[in-house]
Amino acid sequence: MSSIPSRAAAWAVHAFTASGAVMGFASLQATVQGDYRAAFLWMIAATVVDGVDGWLARLARVTELAPGLDGKRLDDIVDYLTYVVAPAFLLLRAGLLPAATGWPVAAAMLLSSAYGFSRTVAKTPDHFFTGFPSYWNIVALYLYVLGLDPAVNAAVLSVLAALVFVPIGYIYPSRTVAWRVPTVALGTIWAAVMVAIAWMLPGVSHPVAYASLVFPIYYLVLSLVLHARRRAGRA
Repeated sequence: MSSIPSRAAAWAVHAFTASGAVMGFASLQATVQGDYRAAFLWMIAATVVDGVDGWLARLARVTELAPGLDGKRLDDIVDYLTYVVAPAFLLLRAGLLPAATGWPVAAAMLLSSAYGFSRTVAKTPDHFFTGFPSYWNIVALYLYVLGLDPAVNAAVLSVLAALVFVPIGYIYPSRTVAWRVPTVALGTIWAAVMVAIAWMLPGVSHPVAYASLVFPIYYLVLSLVLHARRRAGRA
């Protein structure tokens, strides 16, 4: 029989997950006020919550001790706000998209990710994301820092929205078994650099931003290699 402190800890983890929604709302408010630095920092804070709440949930045995709430559904709701809605709104508000096509591009982000979050194989049993995993917050930060032409931004976002529907398996950095140690190590360094970049806004040098792309490139290449191996293993 579970103790009251154990059950309280399990529910506290759910509350911790839900706090990401508050951070997403804070990001929206900062965007409305034109404080894009704060908006990105709130998105990053929500990403940190998302990065550790799963580990905490397993540690606190939330499925067993707080079964009245579906933690995975809660996580998806919060993630849709912080990974999709908040960055899409910022991209529009900050003028990073063309005036004529900004809304359709933002709509493509919202609709494709709604599909991506809802599909039954969004996360596979062997810990891969199916299709581009809606890292729009990261993409938005790069587009903001690099200052590319809005038409280029729209093209990048449109391609990524289309990739949500392409059933390529992308690694789940903290859970995919293959290459987990180097992935977590590199990802931790990259995350620290991204926090520094957001903190320095708006004065970030382009060389630093381009250098930080090493990890996203590593992530993409490793995902494609492992996806090919998984397909070959099923053939």
